[in-house]
Order: sequence, then C-alpha cells, then structure tokens
Amino acid sequence: MKDRRSTAWMLAVTGLVVAFSTIASAQQTAPPPAVLVEAAAERPIADQAEFIGRAAAVDKVELRARVKGFLGPRKFSDGDQVKAGQVVFTIEPETYQAAVDQKIAQRDAATAALTNADLALRRASELLRTNTGTQATYDQRLSEQLQAKAQLEDAKAQLRDAEIQLSYTQIKSPIDGRIGRAAFSPGNLVSPDSGVLATVVSEHPIRVLFPVTQRELLDARRGAGPAGGASGEGIVALLRLADGSLYAGKGKIDFLDVTVDPKTDTQLARATFDNKEGLLTDGQTVRVIIEGEKPPMALAVPQAAIAQDQGGAYLFVVNDKNVAEQRRVKTGVSRDGLVAITDGLKAGEKVIVQGQQRVRPGMTVNPSPAPPTAQKQ
Repeated sequence: MKDRRSTAWMLAVTGLVVAFSTIASAQQTAPPPAVLVEAAAERPIADQAEFIGRAAAVDKVELRARVKGFLGPRKFSDGDQVKAGQVVFTIEPETYQAAVDQKIAQRDAATAALTNADLALRRASELLRTNTGTQATYDQRLSEQLQAKAQLEDAKAQLRDAEIQLSYTQIKSPIDGRIGRAAFSPGNLVSPDSGVLATVVSEHPIRVLFPVTQRELLDARRGAGPAGGASGEGIVALLRLADGSLYAGKGKIDFLDVTVDPKTDTQLARATFDNKEGLLTDGQTVRVIIEGEKPPMALAVPQAAIAQDQGGAYLFVVNDKNVAEQRRVKTGVSRDGLVAITDGLKAGEKVIVQGQQRVRPGMTVNPSPAPPTAQKQ
C-alpha cells in the first residue's frame, strides 16, 4: 500500500515538472510583442494661454426719435441686415412739412423786402449824388437795406431748421449692421424722451475683449510668453465657443488697455475677428486662446506614448536591437495630441506609440512604423 502511494506521488511530481517545462518552453518560443513606433522629431508647438472674453460690436448705435410724432409704417423686420442711410422708422411728417412751407414763404417775403430795400438804396444814392436828396434819407435807406438782409438770413436759418426737423421724421441707420427688436409699434406717439426705438450693431468684423493677468503680460513683454510684445504684435487669437468647438477664423490682438484694474490686477486686451459667418454676437461669452504667430520648434511625441507613475512621466524607446528601454522624461507644452519633451529624449529615437501596455523594460519587441493617422493622434 505504501509503495502505491509513493508511486502516485512520484507520478504527480513528474507531471508538474513536465507542465512547468512546457509553459517555460512556450514562453521562450512566444514571438515578441508587436508595437508601433515613431521617431521623435522637432515640430512647431505653440504655447497657449486661455482667457474668458466677451464679444463686442465694433459699431453699435441706439436709434432714438429726435422729434415728437406718431410712428408710421416700419421699414424693417426684427433682425434684418440694414445699410447705412436706410430708413427704418418714419414719423408722421405733415406737421413738419407745413412748418417748412411756412418758412419758405417767410424766406420769399424777406427776399422781396431785400430787393425793395436795394432799389430804395440805389435811388437815395443817385439823389444824393445829384444833390437832390439828403444824407439822412440815404442813411435811412441803407439801414433799411441792412435790416432786410438780416431778416433774409434769419428766414433762411429758420427754413434750414424746419428742414432739419422734417428730416428727423425719417429715422435712418447710420451704419451697416443688423437691427434688433423694435421697441414701439406703428401708431405709437414717440418723442426724444421715449428712449431707444431699436439698436443696430455692426458684427463684421467684431471685437472680443478679455482680461490679461500681469504675469502673462510680463512674460509677453520679455519675449517668454506667447504674446511676443507689449501691444500684441506677433500674436494670433483663437476662440472656443460654448459647445467646445473652435471658431474657424483667427483674430489679431490690436489693443492693450493703458490702465490696470486694481481689483483684479489685469489689463484689458482686445482681439478682432472677421466674423463673416455671423457666429459671434455682441455680448456673447467666449474663451480666448492666444498663441504665437510663429510657434517655436520643440522635440515632440504623441500624447499616447506618455505614461505616468509615482516617479513621473516615462515612455518606451526601441534601440537598434529591438529591445525596449524605459525613459524618464520631462514634458512641456501639450497641443493637438502632441507633447513637447524637454529632457530625457533625443531626436530620431524610436518611441513606442502603441502597444506599450504589453512591454516591459529589456523585452525584445517587433516594431513597425506608425501610420500617419496614428501619428496625429
């Protein structure tokens, strides 16, 4: 009985040894893991700073009544694009037209009075020359002629004023832009005290105002930040909209305020965008991203190649013998799926960008060049 147990135990041990030998042999004969690699190369990567900004129309006009009267038919629909000089509101003109006609009559009467005064002065002058008239008569006629001239000038001035009042019955847009909602309907009595009838804003181009911290401003002035200058030369501005998407057009910073807000220690900066599509509206909140117009070159690798542990950032490179080596690296700017490497990597070294989860330091791998799509991710 004891011999049978010993025999069974020996058979079990033998089986385990064979099994472990089979596993070890299988591991030794397993092919090296396939990985995708990409050579580290210098690429233009722009440093960025992001701010909260607000869109502001370049031109904004509040239309108001300048004379009193009842509104006539409206010449626009809410939200229409209007041109400079286009009539958008009318005020009943009859009263003001009558005043113009009255002033025309007064001007004509003053013109006739001046003509008569001129004739009387010429007669008095001729009589005085022939010694048949008196100096007093001549002086009287000269005074009457001067008074007639003054009355004519006054009549002309009153006529111009009446014509101006009449012109105010047609309320025109002084700028090209988009007109907002009308505050009054036709038939309402309006006057200069009625307030804003409608607002016209010019949204092409449009400006975006945003505060810049003093630290970022100092970096810009020293040439260490993305701005490159005190007044924004060499900077481009991008916008992130409310849905997270980037606005297609780029803006140019064209103004930096001359004072600092003592409450926030920031200065107001302004960027101008073309806004042909009309996506930006006066008062809209956006995120402003600024970067250098000519980004510097930096050694960069795809974001997917970087891993993190307690020791910091690291990646795997493949040497000439297809052996994976772990490298501790220092990272810089991240942009568009790329990370700048400031230390720990040299240009041209092959970095594993896919498949590094199956790799251990010192392991032999089967590298293949990463396709262009993988390089951009």
